Amino acid sequence: MTQTSTTVRNGPGFAEFVCLIAIMMALNALAIDAMLPALPAIGEDLGIANENSRQWIITAYLLGFGVTQLIYGPLSDRFGRKPVLLTGVGIYVAFSVVAAFSHTFTLLLLARIGMGIGVAATRVLAVSIVRDRYEGRTMARVMSLSFLVFLGVPILAPTVGQLVLLVGPWQWIFWVFAIFGTSFLIWAALRLPETLHPEDRRAIETGPILDAFRQAVTNRQAMGYTLAMTAIVSGLFGFINSSQQIFFDVFKAPHLFTTVFALVAGGIAVSSLINSHLVERLGSRLISHSALMGFIVFSFIHAAISLSGHDTIWTFSILQGCKMFCFGLVAGNFGSMAMEPMGHIAGTASSAQGFISTIIGALAGFTIGQLFNGTTVPLTSGFAVLSVVALLLVLWAEKGKLFKAKHAAPAHHA
Repeated sequence: MTQTSTTVRNGPGFAEFVCLIAIMMALNALAIDAMLPALPAIGEDLGIANENSRQWIITAYLLGFGVTQLIYGPLSDRFGRKPVLLTGVGIYVAFSVVAAFSHTFTLLLLARIGMGIGVAATRVLAVSIVRDRYEGRTMARVMSLSFLVFLGVPILAPTVGQLVLLVGPWQWIFWVFAIFGTSFLIWAALRLPETLHPEDRRAIETGPILDAFRQAVTNRQAMGYTLAMTAIVSGLFGFINSSQQIFFDVFKAPHLFTTVFALVAGGIAVSSLINSHLVERLGSRLISHSALMGFIVFSFIHAAISLSGHDTIWTFSILQGCKMFCFGLVAGNFGSMAMEPMGHIAGTASSAQGFISTIIGALAGFTIGQLFNGTTVPLTSGFAVLSVVALLLVLWAEKGKLFKAKHAAPAHHA
């Protein structure tokens, strides 16, 4: 699949298209990572006595984000990508404002669920819009470049949250979300074309929708890589849930939290840039499978150091950075390979894959976070276990053969 002449003529060029996709995905990252420095202030202001309970601020958002992805896919396949995207971002902006006025923990969690429900459209539509215009290695390159821009947000988001707290209360962070979302809403309304071809629109009928979901969840390659990505993302969510407590309570270094978090996220950005330059030449499988091996090695080294009681802020930061560097080489490629056989039902497939990876990942990551016991052992052990699970799933998806490029996506089902 290539770009249509209409899209090229009326829509953004390659660079602007990549930036639109990246900012679309960044709405989600900002809403998660900018919150981390504010968790202690929110806990104190709203009377959350148990520090682990503050993690619900992250998980409630992720659950709302995960569940509604099942809805946005069929809607986008019927009504088009653009109107569904704009509606979702509008919901995100509205609930950001509600969160800014929240005076109870319950209302804040409901607002966070609402934000997740709205921004879920960006997760489904980002992948679907890219798949509408590109496929194969070019799609992987677009996703990798988008990840590069998008990952600038995790690098900066905790610092943004910290800076906001220096000049105002935590509620102001939600106004930042609202302004950022509104800016993207205007940009997308003016510049993003409709990428779904009229002949590819699917009626909202129970039978065809269920059939599309059945195809999405029974294709061996699609599900294998979706579940493998879910395992890796589970570790990432565990890190996000635990990171503030680890730096504040374990290492007693709150002043280094935003700096180290930025460096760790920077590792993902660097590897995504490397991937964007190499993927079309070396292929998604060679790069991502090699990176997964590295991820496993670093995870087990870190777990061993942590279990021995010798984990310091420096070993933690370096090894976590190495794991996230590998993550950057895995993420875009696994996502594109999961979507390779799904071009004819891209919206529904993206919904199913996003639902699975987000819900399971959020719950697994929350479990890791709730096991926080004043050490880094739960987190590092979780990474080690999940890395092996990811490898087993990739082996299943590829029928035991790693590193070998495929020039045509398989169409058969498991």
